[in-house]
Amino acid sequence: MSKGKLQKFAEMETFSNVFQYPFSVISKEAFPMKGLWNDNYFHNANPIVLELGCGKGEYTVGLARAYPDVNFIGVDIKGARIYTGARQALEEQLDNVAFLRTNIEFIDNFFAKDEVREIWLTFSDPQMKNVHKRLTSTFFLNRYRKFLIDNGLVHLKTDSGFLFTYTTYLIEKNHLPMVFRTENLYANEITSNESQNYSMPDDKTREILGIRTYYETQWIERGLNIKYMKFRLPSSGTLVEPEVEIELDDYRSYKRPKRSELLTSK
Repeated sequence: MSKGKLQKFAEMETFSNVFQYPFSVISKEAFPMKGLWNDNYFHNANPIVLELGCGKGEYTVGLARAYPDVNFIGVDIKGARIYTGARQALEEQLDNVAFLRTNIEFIDNFFAKDEVREIWLTFSDPQMKNVHKRLTSTFFLNRYRKFLIDNGLVHLKTDSGFLFTYTTYLIEKNHLPMVFRTENLYANEITSNESQNYSMPDDKTREILGIRTYYETQWIERGLNIKYMKFRLPSSGTLVEPEVEIELDDYRSYKRPKRSELLTSK
């Protein structure tokens, strides 16, 4: 590990807004604030919104600025990334922000039934080879159901045509309520056919969707369309995977080749 990362990890141990519970820790001891985030950390009854795979925390911090009456928690396993958002939130004295460093596969160990109102997935790895690792797969949706309110919102913002198409098929297959969907976010007028659980005027919607993460900036520079959808996740009903072949993305990450020689995957 580089000296810079070691310094960040050491400093982050002192951050009051960061909770570090990777698998090595959560496998040995239960998370003490499960079901108690509002009582023991935020000290209010405001709704909780998660950003899973938050990276540097641009969305977590940006949402917290825009909605001081909503509590936001950014989740990622990469501590060196979380450091950026956590430090910024402390410097800005945003008391409606927390960060959780853990493996998202075990996210249901940290939140109790109906404790979370919305989930944001911003530029998640599309995981084209392994369906169970996709953050919009039935594997993860069933975990989200354990703590997301009934018909809670799931937001997906991505550069990946593969992940966006896969998620669209999954939503259609399971008849999940689609609230909004666009394949070219910055080329379309953003409107909504359903009001959200908290007030979000159209101009505020544009402002939030216009928050650009570190990775998003790279994709835009490469001329890739940014895609966005939000859908509701009911608490009941069996979820099944779509059995369709989907064209793979022809790139991996900034200035790197595609992951596989395959052209399609399920």
